[in-house]
Amino acid sequence: MTPRAPLRVLDAPRAIDLFCGLGGWTDGLLDIGYDVTGYDIEAHAYGEERYPAKLVLQDVLTLDGAQFADAALIVASPPCHEFSYMAMPWKRAKQIARALRGLDEFPAGYRGSRRRSELTALFDACFRIQREASAAAGRKIPMVVENVRGASPWVGRAAWNFGSYYLWGDVPALMPKTLASHKNPGFRFDGSRKSFQSESVARHVGEGRKHHSDWFRDPDCPSRQGGQSKAEGRKGAGAGAEWFDANLCVLPSKSPRRKAASARIAKIPFALSEWIARTYMPARSPAP
Repeated sequence: MTPRAPLRVLDAPRAIDLFCGLGGWTDGLLDIGYDVTGYDIEAHAYGEERYPAKLVLQDVLTLDGAQFADAALIVASPPCHEFSYMAMPWKRAKQIARALRGLDEFPAGYRGSRRRSELTALFDACFRIQREASAAAGRKIPMVVENVRGASPWVGRAAWNFGSYYLWGDVPALMPKTLASHKNPGFRFDGSRKSFQSESVARHVGEGRKHHSDWFRDPDCPSRQGGQSKAEGRKGAGAGAEWFDANLCVLPSKSPRRKAASARIAKIPFALSEWIARTYMPARSPAP
């Protein structure tokens, strides 16, 4: 019987990570063997924590997808702040959502998106880039976009979710079971990673579900409506986010510690990024 030809190891396939942050998607891609380039409007570096691959500082809105014609996979995590906020049960959040639908006036002092197209611009840019890359390549380049549940009313229903991580685009039919998939449970700003979880919070984390209203309170913060709210659409509903939200009135919005917390909370779980990376890893070709 003729022996099989040996497998020829190809050059590492290229992957593109849009809105890469600290590289949650990239960690899994690198582990599987991709050559990854991340794109973000700023470099996220907090002590020894930083993006783990090649980083290009550029506004994703300005990218021409044709330059990614050689990519095997595109992943993206566009910012979710406005989607998350409007999913809250606060009067102001609901008013903003109505205003974007043309049903109300924007509240005084509001500085966010004024049109629906502005709200979804970064999300839409991901799919534009995929279309341009695929057209230049003459083949479809798969893309997976991650965001929050609160994005669904604005961009369409997600194809799947891994706990509080909701996915759009070319999501594989077979996905891993959701287990303890909240953002960085136990994260603290002091770096100790000791858990703040109560028994109730720990139970919801273990079940891969978002917390009930008791985890999201800060009665001294004027932005809270009565000091309580459910976080059904909010990304980062882990114990780290609990501490983060409790200190929103203490830390200024541009505080390095607050930015570091946001970047850490937003990281894609390794189990999810590795699964997507493995699913779309190109097959090796036999040597000639």
